[in-house]
Amino acid sequence: MDAMHSRNDTFQPRRRWPRRLAWALVTVAVILFAGVAAFAIYASDYYRDADTTHKNLVSSAALPVAQGDGYLAFGDPNAATGIVLYPGAKVEYSAYAPLMRFVAEHGYLAVAVEMPFNFAFFDIDAADRVRAAYPQVDTWWIGGHSLGGSMAAQYAADHADDVAIEGLVLLGAYTASDLSDADLGAVTVYGSNDLILDRDKLAEGATKLPEGAKTVVIEGGNHAGFGDYGPQKGDGEATLPPDDQQKQTADALAASIEDRESHAKASSAAA
Repeated sequence: MDAMHSRNDTFQPRRRWPRRLAWALVTVAVILFAGVAAFAIYASDYYRDADTTHKNLVSSAALPVAQGDGYLAFGDPNAATGIVLYPGAKVEYSAYAPLMRFVAEHGYLAVAVEMPFNFAFFDIDAADRVRAAYPQVDTWWIGGHSLGGSMAAQYAADHADDVAIEGLVLLGAYTASDLSDADLGAVTVYGSNDLILDRDKLAEGATKLPEGAKTVVIEGGNHAGFGDYGPQKGDGEATLPPDDQQKQTADALAASIEDRESHAKASSAAA
């Protein structure tokens, strides 16, 4: 009897929580793995540079091209003004080489940066490594195409007190960051046939841009025409060649930079 009481007194129910915890951890791990695998598959299906022979990356004395740490630089490395371009979502950064060449022909250093998985939100501060590589460049305009433009706007907002940042370039893009009080030049360029750009968000974003921001609409242009990567799903059909859209974009950017410089000189003279 005493022995029986002793067994009952020492009996403990089996604890089941370690097994349940193990199953919970396994379930979470499986879900995370599935999510990562799904994203990897999604990200791997990106828009590739159509220039398979890399003719747009050929360097010359008139227009040097340099490959850096996750970027391609076009034009004079000692230019007074540089432009950094963030690519659109799921677009290979070298696809913007034709546009960068047109920009460089205006006398600027034009740099397209590579993004992790081709998504600019994974490296919003990518412009920092370009600026560090070219400390001799006095001023910078930060820009981007589509999602890249929104992330470039975030970079500009995060560096609002940086006197070397002179302007923002939005190509088929809008800002979600409030830059209305920023001392920056700004230009938005988009194609009239762009069916990907959300016009309501474009209008809302315009209220967040600095005073004097410019908007240029390229008649017959579309969303994909800023790069050289072929048609984009959901986009409108362009009625002009991509190189025409890219040249008009470069001209609009150069005009905005020159206008900003002219205002700065006028203000300095008046002071």
